[in-house]
Amino acid sequence: MRYLPHTEEEVHEMLAAIGKPSLDALFESIPPRARFERALAVPPPLDESSLMRHMKALSAKNEGSGMLSFLGGGMYDHHLPPAVDQLLLRSEFYTAYTPYQPEVAQGTLQAIWEFQTIVSEIYGLPLANASMYDGASAAAEAAQMARRLTKRDKILVSECVHPHYRQTVATYLSGSDKSLYGEVAISKLGAADLAQIEARLGDDTAAVLVGYPSFAGPFPALDGLAALCHDRGALLVAVNTEPYALALAQAPGTLGADIAVGEGQPLACPPQFGGPGVGLFACRDDRKYLQQLPGRICGETVDKNGERGFVLTLATREQHIRRERATSNICTNQGLIALALAIRVSLLGKAGFTQVAEQCLAKARYLRGRLASLPGFSPRFDEAPYFNEFTLRVPGSAADVCARLERKGIIAGLDLGRVSPELQDSLLIAVTEKHTRADLDRYVAALEAP
Repeated sequence: MRYLPHTEEEVHEMLAAIGKPSLDALFESIPPRARFERALAVPPPLDESSLMRHMKALSAKNEGSGMLSFLGGGMYDHHLPPAVDQLLLRSEFYTAYTPYQPEVAQGTLQAIWEFQTIVSEIYGLPLANASMYDGASAAAEAAQMARRLTKRDKILVSECVHPHYRQTVATYLSGSDKSLYGEVAISKLGAADLAQIEARLGDDTAAVLVGYPSFAGPFPALDGLAALCHDRGALLVAVNTEPYALALAQAPGTLGADIAVGEGQPLACPPQFGGPGVGLFACRDDRKYLQQLPGRICGETVDKNGERGFVLTLATREQHIRRERATSNICTNQGLIALALAIRVSLLGKAGFTQVAEQCLAKARYLRGRLASLPGFSPRFDEAPYFNEFTLRVPGSAADVCARLERKGIIAGLDLGRVSPELQDSLLIAVTEKHTRADLDRYVAALEAP
């Protein structure tokens, strides 16, 4: 969207309308000594071509520019076709906010409705809202929703959930008794530990949150966890940070999860400076769940002529009529990123979605096998099923390995010693369809070389 400056005539017309003789008169309340009188010390203007060359030269100075990255841990670098950005540039999406008036917002409402449908299909649960801020806030909102539904207070979170998500859930519950939030250690397979969760489940437990897959990579036995939770009257919340994994793994809803939440960034935008993200949220088709679902829902209907249309069906934030009975304080959805997700998945289709996942899995297995053959390197959770991310034990410290590969232009992965002192010898490595075989071999060669 280009900036079109006002003409001198328009400026004079506006000043006359407000009764001011000049632009300086608008700022007469500012003391003269506080005014900036001289010209700004900036270079002269450039033509567009010169400006683009200048910006490109500046960007080339960024540290890490051109690095080969295997960093994951909740943010993943998948291919995003230029068509996604191009469609997002359409002017009707620039200022889209809450579409209260369906008669003038059918495009935005349909885009949100399509987004909800996609989330519902990925998670295998029939109800999905119009997005949350990110995966972490979605997990925290799921914990709050479970407390309202069960009339219980305690939340158990497996340590296989992303550590930042756990911190966010704990922060949301910080106004409550600290004993109402508990964390459960992971199993030897790197996923949720059913036995430890069973020992901690009580009559006061509202929900158990588990990573699917876990932060370390492996998948838990979600069906067994669901049965255990339901036997004790608690809800099971599946937390997912890599939606492509669900193209090959069973959807959490089909395995008994009551609520599924996660991060849609891998399907919507690059991992840029930690964000932005888009929170995904889906749950069972139950009237009680619908009434407690945070955020908003767009619905399909017909107009007076019987033509298909879309409306804002449900809105439960405190600014609406529910006031103090609101189920969420989320003020808006991540509309633009949610639209990007809907566009990307629509371009992929179901077959393309699965093909990307198959490439991720095959390339991750290849790299894992090559790395495991190096002296001193071994998978930390050797027997556990995983998708495109795995934990690798390294000789010495993971920090040293990261530093060594960084000097060779490679981001080796996430040093798990930053998460836990017990994992100082472990790297979390993520592989996507963007990595070529040459990239994977380069990683191995960099570790083999002194």
